[in-house]
Amino acid sequence: MRNVVLLGPPGAGKGTLAARLSQELGLLHLSTGDVLRDEVARGTELGRLAQGYMSRGELVPDEVILAMVRERVDGRRGVLFDGFPRTLAQAKGLAAFAPVDVVVFLAIAKDEVVRRLSSRRVCASCGAVYNLITQPPQVAGQCDRCGGDLVQRPDDRPDVIARRFEVYERDSAPLVDHYARQGLLVRVDAGRPPEAVFADVLAKIQG
Repeated sequence: MRNVVLLGPPGAGKGTLAARLSQELGLLHLSTGDVLRDEVARGTELGRLAQGYMSRGELVPDEVILAMVRERVDGRRGVLFDGFPRTLAQAKGLAAFAPVDVVVFLAIAKDEVVRRLSSRRVCASCGAVYNLITQPPQVAGQCDRCGGDLVQRPDDRPDVIARRFEVYERDSAPLVDHYARQGLLVRVDAGRPPEAVFADVLAKIQG
């Protein structure tokens, strides 16, 4: 069982890909966003600590995120880290308790990210998510589940997406270089159809 890190900008398809890979390979799928929300919802000591930072509009410190991840990994092998680590400090901290075997970097052009994410719509009533390109509703502007109105989130506007992509590129560059220097990084063209991307990533992980 290998420990795998999946990196890529918003819109690269990390979440969907991670869910399929974890099922196919029997890996523990670990998304720090999910971990953080769970800790806060359960009111754990780490969750309360994280909530304090978030309520002040501050980023949750690396050491708090690492502590949450460490609790769940607990020395086991076969973990798929989805969008984590996000900083060099997190990468170095992760190596101390869960050595990484392969890092898959989903490379995708900014124009494609903008196209994908600006096509996302969310039901204002039940929260169901659609994509006008890959998963459109049966009736335009209407949720298949509950009939509610489909809306575009403010952070899915093209100008906002472009800025998010640029921030990601700036912040992730040191991390990509860090893993490349260790010989752990493999690049995958994420601009292709999902099945092609999945097959490529699967082959690289198993190889």
